[in-house]
Amino acid sequence: MATNPNTRPTNDRDVISELTTGRLSVYLRCLTYLESVQQQTISSHELAQRFHLNSAQIRKDLACFGEFGTRGVGYNVSELRQHLTRTLGIDRVRNVVIVGAGNLGMALADYRGFNDSGFHLVALLDVDADKIGRESRSGIPVLPYEELGNLVRKRGVEIGIIAVSADSAQQVYDNLADTGVQAILNFAPVQIRLKPDVKLKSVDLRINLESLSFYLKNVEDES
Repeated sequence: MATNPNTRPTNDRDVISELTTGRLSVYLRCLTYLESVQQQTISSHELAQRFHLNSAQIRKDLACFGEFGTRGVGYNVSELRQHLTRTLGIDRVRNVVIVGAGNLGMALADYRGFNDSGFHLVALLDVDADKIGRESRSGIPVLPYEELGNLVRKRGVEIGIIAVSADSAQQVYDNLADTGVQAILNFAPVQIRLKPDVKLKSVDLRINLESLSFYLKNVEDES
């Protein structure tokens, strides 16, 4: 019996965990690959086996957003991929700006995930006069930091990326929030004081390395 992908889910989306949405991104990548090789349908079991996932977790995660699939047949790859694209909000382009045109900022600007699949990097911003006017290898311009407000308003920037030193990160976060940016990705190794209604995600390499070190220590203690 076919189910309706437009059925309103019973779960409150406000309480859906970030772990769940993170897995949706993984499923989307898998489905995008399957569509590229022209596979039309796939079951949760086959999806799990093929991409080293958990079939029960797949079904549970998708149930948060509606009902999908046909009993005995599985999921329509193209339809499910399109639904996940809409669910993740990348069915339209979201403009992004990077603050900080140092080594990290420049490396991020050349990340192939930008200018593809729903994201468009419009510029890097910096206070260093020697960097202003340059471009990343992929052609992203470096503009003066004082243009942040105008850039956000004129280009409709929705996501800001902090790629500055720890002592500058809070001020950059505050400025991004004050210009109306409501989603910010922080690469600076510092705890940010948050503002209401501004979503922050931090990527701290040190924390991840320490987590790996903790794992190694436990292995050593058990040996």
